[in-house]
Amino acid sequence: MATSVQSQGGLKAGFYSSSCPGAEAIVRSTVESHFKKDPTVAAGLLRLHFHDCFVQGCDGSVLIAGSSAERSALPNLGLRGFEVIDDAKTQLEASCPGVVSCADILALAARDSVDLSDGPSWQVPTGRRDGRVSSSQGLNLPSPLDSVTVQRQKFAAKGLDDHDLVTLVGAHTIGQTDCQFFRYRLYNFTTTGNADPSISQSFLAQLQTLCPKDGDGTKRVALDIDSQNKFDVSFFKNVRDGKGVLESDQRLWEDAATRNIVQNYAGTIRGLLGFRFDFEFPKAVIKMSSIEVKIGSDGEIRKICSKFN
Repeated sequence: MATSVQSQGGLKAGFYSSSCPGAEAIVRSTVESHFKKDPTVAAGLLRLHFHDCFVQGCDGSVLIAGSSAERSALPNLGLRGFEVIDDAKTQLEASCPGVVSCADILALAARDSVDLSDGPSWQVPTGRRDGRVSSSQGLNLPSPLDSVTVQRQKFAAKGLDDHDLVTLVGAHTIGQTDCQFFRYRLYNFTTTGNADPSISQSFLAQLQTLCPKDGDGTKRVALDIDSQNKFDVSFFKNVRDGKGVLESDQRLWEDAATRNIVQNYAGTIRGLLGFRFDFEFPKAVIKMSSIEVKIGSDGEIRKICSKFN
């Protein structure tokens, strides 16, 4: 199911239709070839786009390499999928040198990743330019420790509301996290030394088996235990049932406003629910991917995504 949306913040779908007609197909085939080798790369690419947009807008700043660059900041150390973007950029430079921005490659790769994971597809508004600044300081990215109040503030600062917040967090229907980012919930969470009471008992046992108290903190665990490589609504059902892996995800059930949205997506009527999320997710991503974009003569079109021209 494709969702079509007209111009957003100066961007438009099909921006490269005459300057580089094969651009979207090149990105798609690149993402597909990496996805066939490792389907978990889809979540990596979606997250890369999200982290890019949340810091100085969607301008490819997260792709710059260097010890003081954005990707070296603590919340970005687990980012992956850079090689897919570099691979697509190399091919695009060969066919249309200096035309397609790295920021747009990220936005297109995010869409293709969701589509390949059996999620919705949509027309991506393009025309972003690449930024010339990338700093590891002052990122203000959402954290797995954030309460709903803090998550709400961080999203609102980017012009995103509760509905966008819950919808975008639904991206956790694919992807993984490390034991170290949620293990504190399983042991000694409360002052009395018990686990986080919002975790369902049966799920707690499952997580404790996956992440023993003194086990490897870097062990990977699916964020959506039921269908980690399938873009669906089981993530919302899990949150409803006390099976959210990250504390920030599970907290969405405890706030009246966000709970209502989770409940809507989790649904009780079969058939309706998936369609609703499939329709709303592209709209929220398009809104997010128009944050503080650089267009026209602002910024540049990088030749190599990991370094400024």
